[in-house]
Amino acid sequence: MPEPRTDTPAHQMWGGRFAGGPSEALDALNRSLGVDHRLWPQDVTASKAWVQALGRVGVLTVPEEAQLLEGLDRVAERLADGAAMGAADEDVHTLVERLLYDEIGALAGKLHTGRSRNDQVATDLRLWTLDALRQLDADIALLGATLVGRAREGLNLLLPGYTHGQRAQPVRWGYVLLAHAWPLVRDRQRLADARRRVAELPLGSGALAGSGFPVDRVLLKEALGFRTVSANALDATGDRDFVAEVLFAIVLLGTHLSRLGAELILYASAEFGFVKLADAYSTGSSLLPQKKNPDVFELARAKSARLLGDLVALLATLKGLPAGYSKDLQEDKALLFDAFDTMGLLLPAVTGAVATLTVDRERMLGALDASLRATDLADLLVEAGVPFRESHGLVGRLVGEAERAGVPLDQVPAAIAAGIHPALGAVVTQLGSWEDSVEGRATPGGASRKSVEDQIEQLRRAFTPDWRP
Repeated sequence: MPEPRTDTPAHQMWGGRFAGGPSEALDALNRSLGVDHRLWPQDVTASKAWVQALGRVGVLTVPEEAQLLEGLDRVAERLADGAAMGAADEDVHTLVERLLYDEIGALAGKLHTGRSRNDQVATDLRLWTLDALRQLDADIALLGATLVGRAREGLNLLLPGYTHGQRAQPVRWGYVLLAHAWPLVRDRQRLADARRRVAELPLGSGALAGSGFPVDRVLLKEALGFRTVSANALDATGDRDFVAEVLFAIVLLGTHLSRLGAELILYASAEFGFVKLADAYSTGSSLLPQKKNPDVFELARAKSARLLGDLVALLATLKGLPAGYSKDLQEDKALLFDAFDTMGLLLPAVTGAVATLTVDRERMLGALDASLRATDLADLLVEAGVPFRESHGLVGRLVGEAERAGVPLDQVPAAIAAGIHPALGAVVTQLGSWEDSVEGRATPGGASRKSVEDQIEQLRRAFTPDWRP
């Protein structure tokens, strides 16, 4: 068994009632600086706001307030220069306080008046999340705008649309790309909605029962850019709903990227050959010289699973906790940071791969076959007065005859078609071009030119950087 430590760290936020310091094993387990060090800008910002709040209620004199603020500015400079690297402090809050002692001496001890690490870490993490959401939203908007731009280029390209992995009806390539752009709009909406609940100020909650000093939390909210003030201190210090909600939105975004990747992996295969990835967004094989692998999109599929793991780990952590802060919550940051870091790598790569892929028009057209006109035939029979359920069955029989004869659907002999139904032979001759087939789906949201153009315009606006749902 490791021996308890008898030495006390140079700086610690607690320990007066303990006979000695923590064991090395506990210290190693308990220390979170390796993860939470990236919160230092938020910790300094929130600490400066807290200093000003303490000054307003007379806890600090004007000179003390000025000295603390100047000291925190110098701490920020040191941290920006890498002072956190290799530091042995328990966490980022301890680090900031220790560096402040270095800068201004004993006056640093007044900084923590009326404040707990419980409301401090909750505030820092919310501030960090608000900043991270802004960058994530910009990255999503860029991918969305890229898909819309490529959709505009693909307005005149026709290919089979698929359900169940089977050819179904002809559609426009731009329409397919827009089907992957619309989920990104919903992702931006979800993240914007979550942001409202992230922007709730915990500072001033103390450890669980509120601060012992009458600080103005409304002014703190305004100073730090929060939307509202938390209603219950016990809830606020233990609330990580905002982490779970943001993680869920990121997981769903990852799922959408995975689905886009899965489709483009298929279309980039030799069997389809609809698209070709740029060399800059492909990799090769260590053994097979001819290989060009779509690793960007394969990693998009895998990263979605990793993101799901982050969410499940957080929810499993939260489900057994009572109200208020428990040290279990220390794990939230590693999960949240991992999700944002993953998206920070994934979104630019997927965007670049989509922006640079090339399309093979002839392969797309070559994949269109007459069986995709089956629904058109059924619709024509309906126009001739045949109820749809009956026309569906009649065209199904015609498909069977075409398969048995080994001919395309539109080349079944007229006598055979007429033998199935008198109107069937006539409607087969009324089938127009592939463009006519696509234009027949002219309802809003459909694959017709007008519908796709309308969607492109809607999405163009939805992916502007300043768009708000």
